[in-house]
Amino acid sequence: MSTRSIVRRVRGLPASDGAGVKLTRVIGQRALEMLDPFLMLDEFGSDSASDYVAGFPDHPHRGFETVTYMLDGRMRHRDNAGNEGLLESGSVQWMTAGRGIVHSEMPEQDHGLMRGFQLWVNLPAADKMGAPRYQDIAPEKIPMVEPAEGVHVRVVAGDVFGVSGPVNGVATQPVYLDIALQAGARISVPLPEEHNAFAYVFEGDAVSLGDEHLQRGELAVLSAGDSLELAAGENVARLLVVAGKPLKEPVAKYGPFVMNTPEQIVQAIQDYQSGNF
Repeated sequence: MSTRSIVRRVRGLPASDGAGVKLTRVIGQRALEMLDPFLMLDEFGSDSASDYVAGFPDHPHRGFETVTYMLDGRMRHRDNAGNEGLLESGSVQWMTAGRGIVHSEMPEQDHGLMRGFQLWVNLPAADKMGAPRYQDIAPEKIPMVEPAEGVHVRVVAGDVFGVSGPVNGVATQPVYLDIALQAGARISVPLPEEHNAFAYVFEGDAVSLGDEHLQRGELAVLSAGDSLELAAGENVARLLVVAGKPLKEPVAKYGPFVMNTPEQIVQAIQDYQSGNF
């Protein structure tokens, strides 16, 4: 057994996206441009409608996947192929953009709390021009397990603690866990040894990772290893633990396009402008 430790700490920066939605960018900023295969992690959360009501009008994607995890609130997505779905509290959408999609994500509320995460996951070169697809997962489809006293884990993706997350068919073989720890609770989380991984505390108090402490609002880039030791202090805490198989391929990025070469980026822009998404 090899236990993972913290090799780098990052705090998110204020940012905005879409039509002015306020958010915190954790991965995809100067301090952590990417963690192969993860390209971006945004946390959004506000009970002020002016921070989110303008939403994310029509915009394109090519060459990667977007993962939206709604903690609170309601968001409607539509795309140029006629697909439509509702993201509600506790739901997940794993969208594979592939060769190209134009979609919108707009709030279905004009008051109250809207809170969640969006993660961008790279696609391997062989899959970048594949067909787009959605995995829209309702809250009740995400298994919740209690592997130790005072520990509750929602398993969005991966095989852990005897259950399998509902996300399937993803090239990077992801593990995506939402872990809630009661005061004093402890757990050893199994992870694929060679996957790149991070932990991000988003509620409550600091969490111990082995002999180190991770504060609320901090992301820890983790060393290689097949387990992660977590412990809560005197208060409750909640964190994301996410891991994925690194692609180890060249990355060319321009806004909503992620390919392998600059020439492919130019082609993506031309295809979008000519209406070929």
